[in-house]
Amino acid sequence: QINLVESGGGLAQPGGSLNLFCAASGNPFAFNIMGWYRRAPGKQRELVATITKTGTADYSESVKGRFTISREGARNTVSLQMNSLQPEDTAVYYCKAGPTPRVYWGQGTQVTVSS
Repeated sequence: QINLVESGGGLAQPGGSLNLFCAASGNPFAFNIMGWYRRAPGKQRELVATITKTGTADYSESVKGRFTISREGARNTVSLQMNSLQPEDTAVYYCKAGPTPRVYWGQGTQVTVSS
């Protein structure tokens, strides 16, 4: 049984920072890609950032320069350092891993940016 568990969400003020962490258990092999997606109220889930097991990262334009995704080598953990947070970053953030043996999703962690 493969499970993804996120942690680190919460409340931040505009301009503040939060760090999200995701750990996958149950897979003896490194996922090719791990990443973060988010769903804001009333919107569809969207890509935030992804990173391969060799360290190649990709970001959505809306977070580029503010968020940093990282992964320790080929371990099945991934972090998202979020700086300069804005109210529009408010969303449920989901960890994703895959694509083999299939795509897995975490339960999500709430991030709220408000003064």
